[in-house]
Amino acid sequence: MSRTRLRLAGALGAVLVAAGIATGPAAQAHDRQPTLAELAQRHGRYFGSATDNPELTDTAYTRLLGTEFDMITPGNGMKWYATEPQQGVFDWANGDQIVNLARKNHQKVRAHTLVWHSQLPDWLTSRDWTAGELRAVLKNHIQTEVRHYRGKVYSWDVVNEAFNEDGSYRETLWYKTLGPGYIADALRWAHQADPHARLYLNDYNIEGLGAKSDAYYALAQQLKAEGVPLDGIGFQAHLALQYGYPSTLEDNLRRFSRLGLDTALTEVDVRMQLPATDEKLAEQATWYADLTKACLAVRHCVGITVWDYTDKYSWIPAFFPGEGAALPWDEQLAPKPAYFALRTALDHTG
Repeated sequence: MSRTRLRLAGALGAVLVAAGIATGPAAQAHDRQPTLAELAQRHGRYFGSATDNPELTDTAYTRLLGTEFDMITPGNGMKWYATEPQQGVFDWANGDQIVNLARKNHQKVRAHTLVWHSQLPDWLTSRDWTAGELRAVLKNHIQTEVRHYRGKVYSWDVVNEAFNEDGSYRETLWYKTLGPGYIADALRWAHQADPHARLYLNDYNIEGLGAKSDAYYALAQQLKAEGVPLDGIGFQAHLALQYGYPSTLEDNLRRFSRLGLDTALTEVDVRMQLPATDEKLAEQATWYADLTKACLAVRHCVGITVWDYTDKYSWIPAFFPGEGAALPWDEQLAPKPAYFALRTALDHTG
């Protein structure tokens, strides 16, 4: 650079400083774009991600996990097989690791899940139980775990996936042995152990109006009428492009809100048949935006959680062979069109 250009550059810098226009690192920090969580907070919502313990050794992954989101869900670390591997012997290592990481990053925790038919330890599933025996086991597990995390979590998915697609009760260990009343009991026991945690029922394929979501609506009405401590319904929103978008989502969220319940999109991903194409990624982006707009349109829809944020750690390929690319970041942690669609929806929706 010539001396004349140096003098001109110096003069320009002096003018900018005199005018109060920052030009250094402070300006770059000031120009940092808001995170998805910060955009959601403008609407009084949260934007979260699930995570799992094996992923936490990935520093690039945890850096983004700790900055982009304000709500964390342990994908597996609080499930029964992890927390009570032997009867009466509890192991909090995995759950504690995620809770402690969230607290370090000033994030809240959606705790998941207390009562489910899957990922149960062998000691629970390998024998027959009387109703009295199983009721005592269930109460002890719920109250021990909820007390352990009392004051450390925002909410609990208390009962997960209680209904079949036709709206009938799923024939689980809990239902077959204890009858449908196990759901109300589980909610009451959890509330006794932590009166301040928000308590949810959580399921998939209930995003649109239909038999399964109707079953949850009827159950929620019944539980509310009986004074059972139910605070919200979790819509998992595991969606697939080939099956179509749940166009009645907003109406469905709204009817649960009219019962005085919170709703949340709790396990969002939008899978596609591979290979991913630009056309499929564009359609996926539209779906992510539409999900966000539906939540923002309903006052009691409190937030959105993606079921991990990167295709690198998605559960989809292992469970749905030939499908994947379901999340807003790709396997290299690069943002996809879905990420930018989320930003736009959060930035512009009133």
